[in-house]
Amino acid sequence: MLRPTLVFLALLSTSPVIAQETTPLAAAPLALEIREWTVPWPDTRPRDPDVAPNGSIWLVGQGGDYVAHFDPESQEFSRFDLPPGTGPHNLIVDRDATLWIAGNRLGFIGRMSPNSGEMARFSMPDEAVKDPHTLVFSGRDHIWFTAQWSNYIGRLHKRSGAIQLVEVPFERARPYGIRMDSKGRPWAALLGLNGLATVDPETFELAVIRTPRAEARLRRIAITSDDAIWYTDYNEGYLGRYVPGTGEFTEWKNPSEESGPYALAADNQDRLWFVETWPSPNRFVGFDPVTETFFSVTEIPSGAGAVRHMVFDEKTNSIWFGTDTNNLGQAMLPPPGVPERPPEMAEPVEAIEAQ
Repeated sequence: MLRPTLVFLALLSTSPVIAQETTPLAAAPLALEIREWTVPWPDTRPRDPDVAPNGSIWLVGQGGDYVAHFDPESQEFSRFDLPPGTGPHNLIVDRDATLWIAGNRLGFIGRMSPNSGEMARFSMPDEAVKDPHTLVFSGRDHIWFTAQWSNYIGRLHKRSGAIQLVEVPFERARPYGIRMDSKGRPWAALLGLNGLATVDPETFELAVIRTPRAEARLRRIAITSDDAIWYTDYNEGYLGRYVPGTGEFTEWKNPSEESGPYALAADNQDRLWFVETWPSPNRFVGFDPVTETFFSVTEIPSGAGAVRHMVFDEKTNSIWFGTDTNNLGQAMLPPPGVPERPPEMAEPVEAIEAQ
């Protein structure tokens, strides 16, 4: 049985800021090998792939109401159909290969067998919460998730199915991408305002931290090994970093003048990778936080249309993603230590006051 919602008051914080207005782009950015496979069900927006323990790939078809499997060895696709109107938005694969699915338009989180396709549905316990959006494992017994238009962040207990919810008390805050830090605390991007949100997993107290520019609109989150919170500002084209221990923000202007950074992932070297979705074709960009340089820029062969979410696969040192041009993509990352020498740095950063 599902349990009632729990709602707590939000807290608001502001922090010191360092802004980088110039773009620290390497003189000769590294180009990656990007592989793409056409998903055999046209115009279904394949998205949000994740890697199973055996190395195979699972994803959802948001416009086709399906869960799909891709075998990198045979390069073959197969699928399980979902209830009509599900509008699956996100999928994550558990350690035992169980699939968890955000049934965005029907207000449920699904638990699916990868062998039979049999699915159990966990509906939201509050009618106001209609659109589970992005899921992330807690590392323990739970899945945290966002509900964008409903304006909630939630937690599902994987065994009991109990769901707890906390409302973001800012109108149309739109909680979007979500990740976990090493302490078991979830962090979410707020697409409807310039903010990050985090929830204390013990007290369920919500905190909202405003980012420096009022016009910023955050889409996705990545967290590096030092628990720094990285985000893409979709509206004005910045990559940002927030350090919870010091409260400091640092932001870097993206390489493209019209950028639209969306999907974001960190690799096991703490390099950041994101996709600029406004240029055509989309551009896959790598950022090195040690040199504070955009050291890699690669056009996506299919054009991509948009890359909405992606995942790093440590075994293959690659990033998997779906595209609005109906492809599954894999970006082959450079080995550790690249770039080997710090490229020429941009002008020193200027401090500005937080807004």
